[in-house]
Amino acid sequence: MQLRQSSKKQAKIKMAIQGCAGSGKTYSSLLLAYGLIRDWSRIVVIDSENNSADLYAHLGNYNVLSLQNNYSPENYMEAIEICEKAGMEVIIIDSMSQCWDFLLDCHANMQGNSFTNWGKITPRQTAFIQKLLQSNCHIISTLRTKQDYVLNEKNGKLVPEKVGLKAVMRDGIDYEFTIVFDIDMKHHVTASKDRTGLFMGKAEFKIDASTGGKILEWCNDGVSIDRVKEQIHSSRSVEELNGIYHRYPEWYPFLSADFINRKSSLAATCQPVNNSLSNLNQNISSNGNSNAIKPGQDKASPAI
Repeated sequence: MQLRQSSKKQAKIKMAIQGCAGSGKTYSSLLLAYGLIRDWSRIVVIDSENNSADLYAHLGNYNVLSLQNNYSPENYMEAIEICEKAGMEVIIIDSMSQCWDFLLDCHANMQGNSFTNWGKITPRQTAFIQKLLQSNCHIISTLRTKQDYVLNEKNGKLVPEKVGLKAVMRDGIDYEFTIVFDIDMKHHVTASKDRTGLFMGKAEFKIDASTGGKILEWCNDGVSIDRVKEQIHSSRSVEELNGIYHRYPEWYPFLSADFINRKSSLAATCQPVNNSLSNLNQNISSNGNSNAIKPGQDKASPAI
């Protein structure tokens, strides 16, 4: 374990919009997605709602990937991979609720002890959520909510109105997202969770492209992976490189090759720092990189 100073990193938003059927989750997600990147061709909807995403084709030339009535977590994960490989920048999962319904059906049809059987279901759901969170794309997930009706007074009369209750998803799913928007039948939105501080406690509003723009500013306010790469390649000593390494541990999985190559380059020009190189080599190896380069090893030769 290593103490370090806190610092905000650039991020890809992982958020959810939850509401009743007909509340405008898909339409609002598309407007928000466009505000994030201003390019319809880099937006994709993973559709589990019987091709309902095509209803808004007039907005722009966004992409649609249908799950074709297979709502297993593994199929959702495969869909995310297809979108990533296609170069999409915003993925709208519309919706996640069918995945939970699928898992509930699987559990109901399993033989044996009901409690024990959850041990077979939960890892599948967890793998899906982790795939979503680790994606290098902005992801907007829609969630259906259970519906009920309440009587509200209008012009002296009591009129029934549809309201959303609990989301159709595993308990605690809101903990996984940076922002959770609740949307009502009038398309008004409030934030039930907001780690950005942009929307929590604010008056209800309607989502438009400017909402995505605000979120993008928050995402870009921080240290990017490209900026860390610049620091690595411009480092002039192993001590400086070592400091960069410990400052950004969350980038280890993506930058280990950059650290190793720069360390090898420094080793070739500064032999007296072998002890520091050895320490950095051990640090990188201890964080899961088995291809560490030994001090003095040529960077073009195979790592051992």
